[in-house]
Amino acid sequence: MRIKVDEDLPAVVAELLQAQGYDSVTVIDQGMGGWKDPALWQVVQKEERFLVTADKGFGDVRYYPPGKHAGVLLLRPDEHGIRPLIELMQKVLTHYRIEALQGLLTVATPRSIRIRRSR
Repeated sequence: MRIKVDEDLPAVVAELLQAQGYDSVTVIDQGMGGWKDPALWQVVQKEERFLVTADKGFGDVRYYPPGKHAGVLLLRPDEHGIRPLIELMQKVLTHYRIEALQGLLTVATPRSIRIRRSR
């Protein structure tokens, strides 16, 4: 499965995904750091990649409706810093295979993992 890790996440998130066998690349590695969301989203769509991000804008189902893309995982920690983001990614990988989240909007917080499906 092909995954793109947004620039707002540490590179170790991509490494965790790679360790699970995913084809995971970062926005930074691809030279897309600083891109506006609409331009980045076009590339994500063209590449048919699942997006892992902490940018809550990608959680807006009006613009990114489930079932219309390869999937979005939104990490929403309670604290700032790298450690809370890594812990959330580990939590998701402990409970789910990313393939099960394809085409969906998944929001991971320290308290829960919520999944939005298409209507």
